[in-house]
Amino acid sequence: MKKLLVMCGSGIATSTIVTNKLKDWLKSNGLDKEVTIVQSKVASEVNRIDDYDAVVTTTAVPDKIKDKVISGLPILTGMGTEEMYNALKAELTK
Repeated sequence: MKKLLVMCGSGIATSTIVTNKLKDWLKSNGLDKEVTIVQSKVASEVNRIDDYDAVVTTTAVPDKIKDKVISGLPILTGMGTEEMYNALKAELTK
C-alpha cells in the first residue's frame, strides 16, 4: 500500500479540497485500493516526509524538502493539472 500525504498550512482547509479531488482521481485511475491518503499540516510533517511515497502540498514548504513534494495548487487553480497528475502518478507507481 502506497502512502500519499496531502498537506497545507493548517491541515484543514485547502488540504481537504485537494484530498477529495485526489480521492476521485485515484478512483478514476484504478489506484484507490492501492493508495492511502494522510492529510496534515506542513509543520507536523516536515521531518517525516520520507515516510510517504508521494507528497502533495498547497502551501510553501522548507527548501530542504522542496524536491520531495508536488505542488497541489493546479488542483485548486485548474491550470497545470495534467502535469501535476502525471507527476503524482509517476511517484505512486514506482
